[in-house]
Amino acid sequence: MIAALRSEMLKLTSVRLWWILLLILVVYVAFTAALVAGIFGAISDQTATPGAPALPADLLPPIVYSSVTAVGYAFPLILGALAVTSEFRYQTVTPTFLAQPRRGVVLGAKAVVLAVAGALYGVAGLVASIGLGAPILGAFGIETGLGDQETWLLAARAVLAMALWATIGVGLGTLIPNQVASIVVVLAFTQFVEPILRFGTSFIDWTAEVGKFLPGAASDALVGASVFTSLGGTSTGTEPLEWWQGGLVLAAYAVVIAVAGSLTTWRKDVS
Repeated sequence: MIAALRSEMLKLTSVRLWWILLLILVVYVAFTAALVAGIFGAISDQTATPGAPALPADLLPPIVYSSVTAVGYAFPLILGALAVTSEFRYQTVTPTFLAQPRRGVVLGAKAVVLAVAGALYGVAGLVASIGLGAPILGAFGIETGLGDQETWLLAARAVLAMALWATIGVGLGTLIPNQVASIVVVLAFTQFVEPILRFGTSFIDWTAEVGKFLPGAASDALVGASVFTSLGGTSTGTEPLEWWQGGLVLAAYAVVIAVAGSLTTWRKDVS
């Protein structure tokens, strides 16, 4: 396993893809955090008059800081999928399996290495969201929450969520080894299918109960905040999952998808 971990780490870091995705993630999260902090900071400032309904200022820092997972979770997901599908596309999977015939060890090593990479993405995204969002909130006179323990617990859960998303990507790449098809599935589901499902299931009690087990909803529950959940993402009285329940659901997705892939395409002969 140690040799497999070293091999997978070398494969990941010897190409430019990981840091290119990381750079895009940081820029995207920083822009989103600054935009959210600026918009809602301005709204809060305008409504801070006697008799006017004020926005709950204590919710704004978690919303801004959780931008790393709310909009950035697709990046570790894509990285995890590419870590597997690239092996099939460039036929490096053949010498990989020759060097380590136990394919479960290879898959486990990929999951561990990509989990670490996902956590790194989470840390970098938090630096972007907090580093840019906190000063903007402070400029509007809103408490940044950087001295609160809950803010840093949220940050830790966000790092965990990004690590889990990367492992889900590994499982998805194992299940769908075609690189183009895998990326299309990731982008279609994260950008269109799940947002529509979350919105569509939010109006009826029983569908909302099902919708909160979607992977994005579970991720939001694990982190504890997001633009969707904190600003009325559901029209029913359905309670979201607890943070530990969201973590278990997200981990279950990673395990189920990886096991499904290992029992199907991962076992096939390679040339």
